[in-house]
Amino acid sequence: MHPEKSAKKQGVETARVLSGIQPTGRIHWGNYFGAIRQCIDLQTAGEAFYFIADLHALTTLHEPARLRSLVHDAAVDLVALGLDPERATLFVQSDVPEVTELAWLLMTVTPMGLLERCHAYKDKKVKGLTADAGLFTYPVLMSADILAYDATVVPVGEDQVQHIEVCRDLAGAFNHLYGPVFTLPKPRLVEGSARVPGTDGQKMSKSYNNTLDIFADPATQKKKIGRITTDSRPVEEPKNPEEDHLYQLYSLVATPADRLAMADLYRRGGFGYGEVKKAILEAATNFFAAAHSRRGEIEGDAGRIEGILAAGALRARAKAQEVLARAKLACGLTRVKMPGRPV
Repeated sequence: MHPEKSAKKQGVETARVLSGIQPTGRIHWGNYFGAIRQCIDLQTAGEAFYFIADLHALTTLHEPARLRSLVHDAAVDLVALGLDPERATLFVQSDVPEVTELAWLLMTVTPMGLLERCHAYKDKKVKGLTADAGLFTYPVLMSADILAYDATVVPVGEDQVQHIEVCRDLAGAFNHLYGPVFTLPKPRLVEGSARVPGTDGQKMSKSYNNTLDIFADPATQKKKIGRITTDSRPVEEPKNPEEDHLYQLYSLVATPADRLAMADLYRRGGFGYGEVKKAILEAATNFFAAAHSRRGEIEGDAGRIEGILAAGALRARAKAQEVLARAKLACGLTRVKMPGRPV
């Protein structure tokens, strides 16, 4: 039976959430407020599959030891931030080889022009940078990541909506040729994902080297916050808080009452940006205190994370094998068993 039909037959609305994070650097505020927080909230919405995208990371990261370390750190960080392995399936992308086989099936229905219009490839071409086949076909592997688990909900920022549209296009093309094989996912826009500024005022991104890492040591965090760029307006001048990236960062981690008080201070004027930076550091320390504590406990339990990832891979593979078998049967790759012929 098609994956959505049994639920519809019973009149039950179900959701299967899918999200991934690239281990190309430590998890930062942009990752958390841009997607991870909502993913954690969605753990109770139905089934949830969350993966660490080490295959995608190979398009930019070519240091094996560092990649292994970052994969481990990402898993520890996610659990410390509230991902519950009892509620959600956490695994490493490359531990589910069915996804790469599924990506090839999708490649056979992928128009070149569609990939040429994708942001990541276009941006590199415009900048005169070399784009390899991995980057060019990145959206196809991302589509396989989603379709392999019959995902119905994919939390994304505005800059990732195009990839979900590509996924729906490829799934639709495959379904048109071979029948109803794939579930078409829907993006769920993460509120405020575009409003996480980095230390230079641009959108926070590992690519821009402007991140505030959640689990950085206190001295490093203090130094980074202290170096956040500001304008040269005089201390006494009133300022619009909504137009200032320091206030935007503060509002992410401050309590509602403190946020209102800071906004009033901006509008009155008569303060220095150093005061705001100090307030950001204090509010962030309080906001992430529980996560820091949990992280210390997890790191002290040798083997816990590897056990979580191994169990997650088993659950993820079981689902991916089911979907891959469905796709292979539909497009003719599964042969009929005949006497004397191995299958």
